[in-house]
Amino acid sequence: MADAGRVIAGSARGRRLVAPGTGTRPFADRVKQALFATLEPDLAGARVLDLFAGSGAGGIEALSRGAASCDFVELDPRAAAVVSENLGRTSLAGPAARIHRREALAFLRDAEGPWDIVLVDPPYGDPVMLAVLDRLGTGDRLAPSAIVVAKHFWRDDTPALAGTLRRERQRRFGETMITLYRSSGA
Repeated sequence: MADAGRVIAGSARGRRLVAPGTGTRPFADRVKQALFATLEPDLAGARVLDLFAGSGAGGIEALSRGAASCDFVELDPRAAAVVSENLGRTSLAGPAARIHRREALAFLRDAEGPWDIVLVDPPYGDPVMLAVLDRLGTGDRLAPSAIVVAKHFWRDDTPALAGTLRRERQRRFGETMITLYRSSGA
């Protein structure tokens, strides 16, 4: 199996993760390190949602650093199996780590939030990114002051506003852009 990097910090620090295959783009270690340094003050006890989870590296990093729970949403059965394997490798499997084999928009339609931190990482260029941001920015899926992290191709534009979500900052890492949104409340 392909390599998905390692857990950067927390209870599972240094553990290697596997990737579902060449069709996924796991968080590079330097991207994870920079992103989670930003998220660190909000992680303790947070409810995390990892949409388009792939290897689960983002949600696993959050759990390792003290998040209370993580819902991993991944439609591909191979990728969902890899998330399960990575949770086992990191000793983070259990009731706080739930894997949902569903399409992201369908999950959000039926899901019970609220989440404090949401990681959104669809395939680059997929217009579902905009639909997911719109869905997150409306309704009661997000906690007040929730953070939504959109990982996308650096040339793909994301909206400044999506419902209650307001873009706070962007940072580029090679071809990857990380866009942080903050919710102004449901």
